[in-house]
Amino acid sequence: MSNWAVAEAKARFSEMVEQAQRKGPQQITKNGRPVAVVISIDEWKAEYGTERPKSSLAEFFRNSPLRGSGIKIDRVRLNPRPIKF
Repeated sequence: MSNWAVAEAKARFSEMVEQAQRKGPQQITKNGRPVAVVISIDEWKAEYGTERPKSSLAEFFRNSPLRGSGIKIDRVRLNPRPIKF
């Protein structure tokens, strides 16, 4: 994986994208620390697919690893602030 400083990545963006297509992931650093990676669309599709499945909030909770664990969360009941009309 090649490393690019943010300023260099910005100045040579087209070259960085081409390298991501030909040579694989390109890491971008800021102040010497990795902050982002540029990958080809083919690599991204292989990892994440073309579209993520859409699920409802109810499905999210149904599939939670905490479901059936017996964990109980108490509701905090505070007095709401008055609304001025």
